[in-house]
Amino acid sequence: MTQKYPSRLLEKAVDQLATLPGVGRKTALRLALYLLRQPVESTRLFASALVDLREHIIYCKRCHNISDTDMCAICADVSRDQRTLCVVENIRDVMAIENTSQYRGLYHVLGGVISPMDGIGPGDLQIDSLVERVNAEEIEEVILALSTTMEGDTTNFFLFRKLEATGVRVSVIARGIAIGDEIEYADEVTLGRSILSRTDFSDSVKF
Repeated sequence: MTQKYPSRLLEKAVDQLATLPGVGRKTALRLALYLLRQPVESTRLFASALVDLREHIIYCKRCHNISDTDMCAICADVSRDQRTLCVVENIRDVMAIENTSQYRGLYHVLGGVISPMDGIGPGDLQIDSLVERVNAEEIEEVILALSTTMEGDTTNFFLFRKLEATGVRVSVIARGIAIGDEIEYADEVTLGRSILSRTDFSDSVKF
């Protein structure tokens, strides 16, 4: 049964809210009505924050993390270990690892993983810039911290092959993360231990 709306503006708001991940039309309607009950200024601030996020967010020119400036706070922090680079799939993974307080190196955000089924190939990810960083900076170890899925493992192997010629140590986080799990959903203790207990990638695969 098609939902009928008393206002075209309400229907338009529901249509947009329903495009969010995990938000169906019933939830979208509930959210729209909630916003309608709020003071106009509160709703205006809410909308303004979203517009500012979309129009003014900057991606770090070094690691591709989100930032308010050309270089993110992590890359700009000279107290961090400049010789260790942790490769992650997305920005949420950076946040998850930072919350463990077990890692003090730098990051490199790929922007996804290789997934032919989804039409995502190596050229769609920040892989070339990773190799450039390893060659240009004094990186001694690259930690592969991708999700333990088939796509994550495929990407790990591809990165290992790409980095072989650089001579850098390539390690992978310990399998404290269950097979098929995504990094961002791991609890902080398990994730922290997985980073500390990382092993050489070459020891984790059979050629």
